[in-house]
Amino acid sequence: MVADHDVPQSESRPPTVEDLISLCKDLNEAHARYIVIGGMAVIHAGFLRAALEKLPDKAVSQMADDDLKNYVVVRIADEIVVDLLIKAGGIDYHAAKEMIVVKTIKGVDIPFASPELLYQTKQTLREKDKQDLLFLQHLLKK
Repeated sequence: MVADHDVPQSESRPPTVEDLISLCKDLNEAHARYIVIGGMAVIHAGFLRAALEKLPDKAVSQMADDDLKNYVVVRIADEIVVDLLIKAGGIDYHAAKEMIVVKTIKGVDIPFASPELLYQTKQTLREKDKQDLLFLQHLLKK
C-alpha cells in the first residue's frame, strides 16, 4: 500500500491557450461573470512574457467558501495556476465590465481586460507589472 505522501506530487504550471479555452468554456457554461486579466490578457494584447509558479497539486480542494471575501487573491494551483480576485487594482467586475474585449478563440468567447483596463490594474510595485505597464504605455501611447 502506498501512502498519499509517498505519491509524487505534480507541479502546477502556467496555463496554455488550450487551458484558457477549456477553462473559459466551462465558466461560460456555468454563466460565470469573469474577466481574464493579468498575464494572459497582457500576452493576448501582444506582450510576450511568461511566469512559472510551482505550487502543490489539487489546491482547489483546500479553498474555503469565504476565501474570496477574506483574501485579495486566491491562487488555485492544480494542474494549472489560476488567480481568483474580486477586485484588481481596486476595480471590481461592475466597474470593469464596460472595458471587456471579448475575443472568440476556437469557438469560445473569452472576456479579456482591454489594454485600458489592464493599465489601470497594473499600478503596483511588482516588477512584472512594471514591465507590463511599459508595454501598455507604448500600446496606448501614454
